[in-house]
Amino acid sequence: MPTDTTPPQVGGQLNLFEKYLTLWVLLCIAAGILLGRSFPSIAETLDAASIYNVSIPIAVCLFFMMYPIMVKIDFSQAAKAARTPKPVLLTLVVNWLVKPFTMVAFAQFFLGWLFRPLLEGTEIIRGVEISLSNSYIAGAILLGIAPCTAMVLMWGYLSYSNQGHTLVMVAVNSLTMLLLYAPLGKWLLAANELTVPWETILFSVLIYVGLPLAAGFFSRTWILRQLGRPWFEEKFLTAISPVAVIALLVTLVLLFAFKGELIVNHPLHILLIAVPLFVQTNFIFAIAYVAALKLNLSYEDAAPAALIGASNHFEVAIATAVMLFGLNSGAALATVVGVLIEVPVMLMLVEICKRTAFWFPREPRKATLCDPRCLEALAEVSGKQT
Repeated sequence: MPTDTTPPQVGGQLNLFEKYLTLWVLLCIAAGILLGRSFPSIAETLDAASIYNVSIPIAVCLFFMMYPIMVKIDFSQAAKAARTPKPVLLTLVVNWLVKPFTMVAFAQFFLGWLFRPLLEGTEIIRGVEISLSNSYIAGAILLGIAPCTAMVLMWGYLSYSNQGHTLVMVAVNSLTMLLLYAPLGKWLLAANELTVPWETILFSVLIYVGLPLAAGFFSRTWILRQLGRPWFEEKFLTAISPVAVIALLVTLVLLFAFKGELIVNHPLHILLIAVPLFVQTNFIFAIAYVAALKLNLSYEDAAPAALIGASNHFEVAIATAVMLFGLNSGAALATVVGVLIEVPVMLMLVEICKRTAFWFPREPRKATLCDPRCLEALAEVSGKQT
């Protein structure tokens, strides 16, 4: 039977914040930079409020970003997702056997060769003089070996993915990062001593994933038992749906307020560093997305498998760069650029996922684990494709 290539018409199902999210993101970036420049002491004070290099203000925002997503997950389906290994294996292969090495290749090509004449200068790291370009390459590598373990839940939410499988992927990648981050980083950086911020990794996973996961599970269970599923889906979920996106926007304001000075002081270098990071993000997404297509995964599993590989755990990368090279180093600056491009680029990839969903088999039941609003939209798309 002929297949209609019309993309999923989910835009009409979005609330005001989600429908114009790209615009809000751009406004929040501008507001954050303006806030950081206008009130630097406030930004510095908030930025300094951290435990094990994990920002407390950012952690609070991320909790409110993750909780509405976690509470929508049917955890019985998440357990079933663990018994379907293809998407998890795909993201593991991409994150640990492909992504680190393509990051090295792109960083060396752009920062070590093509842009090197524009990145003149040196800095002293632990008594050794190194070029700025090599320092930027080191920061890019630290980003490349730190797969996302929190924000990907937001990208899965916005792309109507299977949040059960996304949660399993996050859990597996968190454990894998604890095992592979140090040896892989030491090898790729050719560093004799790689100080891995174990506390940062553990604490960030606990705060960004563990705490909202526990809160979502227990509150979901209690509400379903005490108030019933109709009240949960029609009242509670409707009330908290905007919270995740609002928390994302507040997080952006804070991040850009904290780093506004760096952006203003190094505009050209930030632009040049952003190029290999942008290319890497899109390249890894394309590899994972095409592989998911070849493996005949459903769209609801393919989208998060590709998105988790494309995004980075920039908090861990920044903390590692600061510990290894210093707060004002080029490596630290490169990891900060990862923060600057992460959200706009990932929003673009989420939109690509939604517009190419017709490439894949559809499983509306899995999609509703993310958001019950998908039922009507997916039913309409399924009808068009048959």
